[in-house]
Amino acid sequence: MATFAKPENALKRAEELMNVGQKQAALQALHDLITSKRYRAWQKTLERIMFKYVELCVDMRKGRFAKDGLIQFRIVCQQVNVSSLEEVIKYFLKLANERAEQAQAAAAEVTLDVDDLDAVKRPEDLMVSYVSGEKGKERADREMVTPWFKFLWETYRTVLEILRNNSKLESLYAMTAHKAFQFCLHYKRTTEFRRLCEILRNHLMNLNKYRDQRDRPDLSLPESQQLYMETRFEQLKVATELELWQEAFRSVEDIHGLMTLFKKAPKPQMMATYYAKLAKIFWVSENHLYHAYAWYKLYSLQKNYNKNLLPRDLQLIASSVLLATLSVAPYDRKHGAHHFELEMEKERNVRMANLLGFSLDPKRDAREVLSRSALLSELVGKGVMSYVPQDIKDVYNILENEFHPLDLTTKVQPLLEKLSSYNEKLSAASPVPEVQLDQYVEPIQRLTTLRLLQQVSQVYTTMKIRHLANMIPFGDFNYIEKLAMDAVKYNYVQVRVDHLKGTVQFGSQDLESDKIKNHLTILAKRLNKALGLIHPTGPSPDYVAAKKRDIQRLLSAVNKEHQVALARKVLIERRKEEQERQMLEMEREEESRKLKQQRLTEEAEAKRLAAESARREEERIRRELEEKELEKAKMMVADMEKRKGKKGKKGITAEPDKDKQQLMDLLLSEQIKERQEMERKLQRLLKQMDHLERAKREEERPVIEASYQQRLIDDEEYHNQQQQLTIEQSKLQHAADIQEKRRLSRMEDDKVAFQEQVMSRRSVEFERLRLEREQRLAELREIRKVERLQRRKMECYRRQEEARIRKIREEEEARKREEEERKRKEEEERIRKLEEIAARQREREREIAEKMQREREEEERKLRESRSRILDETARRFVPPALRASAERERFGTEGREPDLWRPGPRAVVADGPVRERALPPARGVDRWTSQEDRGWRPESGREVEREREAPRAPGAYQPPSRRMDVDVHRSAFDRERDVRPADHDGPRLEVDGNMVPPPPGRELGRERPFQPPSGGGRYEPPSRRGGFDRDRDRDMMPGRGGLAPRLGEDRWSAPREDGSRWERGDRAPAPPLRRDDRW
Repeated sequence: MATFAKPENALKRAEELMNVGQKQAALQALHDLITSKRYRAWQKTLERIMFKYVELCVDMRKGRFAKDGLIQFRIVCQQVNVSSLEEVIKYFLKLANERAEQAQAAAAEVTLDVDDLDAVKRPEDLMVSYVSGEKGKERADREMVTPWFKFLWETYRTVLEILRNNSKLESLYAMTAHKAFQFCLHYKRTTEFRRLCEILRNHLMNLNKYRDQRDRPDLSLPESQQLYMETRFEQLKVATELELWQEAFRSVEDIHGLMTLFKKAPKPQMMATYYAKLAKIFWVSENHLYHAYAWYKLYSLQKNYNKNLLPRDLQLIASSVLLATLSVAPYDRKHGAHHFELEMEKERNVRMANLLGFSLDPKRDAREVLSRSALLSELVGKGVMSYVPQDIKDVYNILENEFHPLDLTTKVQPLLEKLSSYNEKLSAASPVPEVQLDQYVEPIQRLTTLRLLQQVSQVYTTMKIRHLANMIPFGDFNYIEKLAMDAVKYNYVQVRVDHLKGTVQFGSQDLESDKIKNHLTILAKRLNKALGLIHPTGPSPDYVAAKKRDIQRLLSAVNKEHQVALARKVLIERRKEEQERQMLEMEREEESRKLKQQRLTEEAEAKRLAAESARREEERIRRELEEKELEKAKMMVADMEKRKGKKGKKGITAEPDKDKQQLMDLLLSEQIKERQEMERKLQRLLKQMDHLERAKREEERPVIEASYQQRLIDDEEYHNQQQQLTIEQSKLQHAADIQEKRRLSRMEDDKVAFQEQVMSRRSVEFERLRLEREQRLAELREIRKVERLQRRKMECYRRQEEARIRKIREEEEARKREEEERKRKEEEERIRKLEEIAARQREREREIAEKMQREREEEERKLRESRSRILDETARRFVPPALRASAERERFGTEGREPDLWRPGPRAVVADGPVRERALPPARGVDRWTSQEDRGWRPESGREVEREREAPRAPGAYQPPSRRMDVDVHRSAFDRERDVRPADHDGPRLEVDGNMVPPPPGRELGRERPFQPPSGGGRYEPPSRRGGFDRDRDRDMMPGRGGLAPRLGEDRWSAPREDGSRWERGDRAPAPPLRRDDRW
């Protein structure tokens, strides 16, 4: 496989090879380039390469190469430039058509290459002409034209296969199909036309079957529908011109299938062509009923839509409709048929009715819908007779309405002879180019003969054969007898032909009233006419009175007719319900069909996978077979060498590097040589046998002639003997029949009496059964009436019960909604009240905190003033420490206390035991200072305090002690140290405000109580932050008494003071005076 850097190089290489005559190599080079995966992007150079490629394929008639190349090129340009593929295909078709036409022209101009025209033909030419049986022209066509025709046909098939699923080239697909139709029509290729129709059907079937293809044409588009419809109409036209009536009928079914698939009727011009071709097909198939219906549909279509139609054209079409209807046999051919044949005929009628545009129910009998009588009634009702010429109207009236048993044929025959004068060509606006009314002469002659037999059978019982044959001039008596036997077979007339007597006997099994029904009607009309002539003044009073009585009796019967109409209405409603039920069943069947189709698709996919695996297995087996064949070829070469070596001939030299194909070619050449040698021997033997056979026939000729003459004489004698024997047997049979008739004639009276007895007994039995049936029907009606009433009551009770349950359910749901709404509102009101209470409480706490802050500031201010005053006094003079201590004791009233270094903040003095001092944290809101000695006390900035105070709090939410806006939070450190224990405490005491009080519970002097989390929760505070005491529990201890001060949120004013009074808003426990030993 040659590789090229650029596609242009491959094109140049191919042109070079073509110039030196190596077209096969050039084709192979281009084929390798096109099928290569390197060049899958479209470019203009590839299009030029494809033009050269298809040109080589056409020159060498390589259809397979052309198909492979076009498929690869379609893959390349499908999504990029599909017009390039269109141009290549058009060029391919053009070249194939031109070469086929050139070959045909060359075959027409071919002449024999003979040096001497006066010379006698050579023995070789004579032998070839006798063996092959072909003439020179036929042999030239077979050698020159047929290969190109085959290639052209293969070209059409290839293009259709490539374009079958391409939505962008639908017009090219339709154009190719039309050209293929014209090829089949021009060259009378009937076999290829059948194959072409089958190919198009398979393409459409696969298109509907596999709907998930990428470039599949959309059949819902009007343009696609029009292209497919035009293609099928062209197929129908070509099929009728080729007289392939079976294929034409299948084309009609294809068109009807497309109309059903598209759910849209074609244009009126196309439908006119459809019905015209359908009428022709039905006429050729001798189906005159559907032929007449097709003409009637064509007439209706032309009258309603074709405004350019001339009156003369409409008259001829109406005449064709009427004559086609009269050509239909007047009897039903289904009489006496088996059930299976009737079912087959029923399906066929439904199928034909659908093709004609009539929608029939398959479960009902279509014979009454599409029949001769129904069509004649419709022609009369739709006014078709007004367009028919008078001569054809006379034919219709004579055959259908009048009664002429003796001169029917004499009246019809002149009118039939005039039908040929109506054969005319129609205008260009008509879909039918020409109307030939004389084609209906023979069917109408048969109808005339049948009508004559029917009318004669109503008048005569027996008629001479000779007289009947003279009455019917359309044929001899054999023709009449054949038509009569068909009519008897289908129960149209009752005829019996007696050749012995030369008579025709007419008989019927109908009642006498049916026979004279028409005669009595005619008689009544004529008597009324005669009565009018006798009494021109008017009817007599008795006649008028009788007529009034008849009118009154008619009015009394109106009520009965009304009841019948109501019953018919009920029946129609039931039929509608039944039809709806059938529609539902059809929908369910359609759903099941879709499921079945899906299942079949899955099975097909599984089969495809299995086929793929089988294909791979076949390829493996094929490779093994090829290897075996190679070995076998080598063995055959060895055997042939041995045989030739035995015969003394030169053997075949099998080189070891030869492959299988070379070995097979070598063997084939040797076999051809042997075959040619054998054929030469056979030719010599043939010539000998030919001479021998010719001599034998010359000797046998007189013997065969004498034997033939003797055989003729013997046959004539045998025929005379058999004829005489037949005459004698007929005479004996006739005599026996006459004797049998005489014997049976004595039983006529007994037969009549027995018949009357049987009929009377049967009439009594019939009357009894009729009364029983009426009584049974009345009881059944009453039972059904009661059941219907009960069913209606149950339905009413069910509806009332459903309404009651629905009302109860709605009331329960409304009550639940109201209850939920009420609870929601109550919850909102409760939350709102809690929020208001919390807001009021926060306001009170804020006011109390502000008041206590002001008081605390005032006390601290006074304390600072007294301290500064003392410091001023001590600073003026030097006082020894001992004297200063005694002076302070005298000033502050404290004795026995061991002096200690002064520390900022209040101190607690121990009265009993060793003297110890404990610094307390400063009160919140005053100046704070810290040192390492203050056990980690840290001042808090005012901004943090204000942020804690102003933080929003949810109602009822937990608040740690540090966040509580409590009075105790703002108490001074000294106030928190005033908590006392009960009076009976025996341990060391603290001096607070001049009173000796025990330390707080759980606290001993010199040590701190273990950490206990506050009862109210909150964040952890070390003892230094709590002032050495549990302020959550002990900070509210009242001084001087063992009780507790009321907490924030409690009823502070409900607890009495020490003096018995009540606490007021803003009151607080008085702070005790500080006792300190300041050492400087």
